Amino acid sequence: MKCEKCNHPATFHITELTGAEPAERHFCETHAREYLNESSQHGQAAGNLAAALSEGIPKQVSAKKAAAELKELDQQTCPVCGISFYDFRSTGRLGCSNDYIYFNKQIDALLMNIHGSRQHIGKHPQRVVPDVDRQTLLIKLRRDLDESVRCEDYERAAVLRNKIRELEK
Repeated sequence: MKCEKCNHPATFHITELTGAEPAERHFCETHAREYLNESSQHGQAAGNLAAALSEGIPKQVSAKKAAAELKELDQQTCPVCGISFYDFRSTGRLGCSNDYIYFNKQIDALLMNIHGSRQHIGKHPQRVVPDVDRQTLLIKLRRDLDESVRCEDYERAAVLRNKIRELEK
């Protein structure tokens, strides 16, 4: 998405709730600072907030630093199911229930942005999974089995296969 005032990428997305319907504004860093300063000088409803936000905008946002942080975050993987945060971001699906614990900070912020709450309010499935720990162990064993086969450790793979068969009975 491009800035409303120039052709630079829009890095600041501002939603104004002053009218009957919310208005979305998209600006680059420079124009966002100008817009926030302008709205605080005109004494608009969000003036104090806009001034506070414009002071909070760093003088120089390092795109390389932000990209490096995102790359580091994307490489984090769940120790149980092996899904990476990048996989979650691209598919929108988690691999197992432990992902909620492992990616807690990122998911927490995401839920607050999307739903405005961290607590589920609504319907629950009528069919409840009887043994979540057993399923988690199966997921971990299957991932270990795949890893063993990939590393050509067939003896360990056979042991893991037998454990999986025993748990599935």
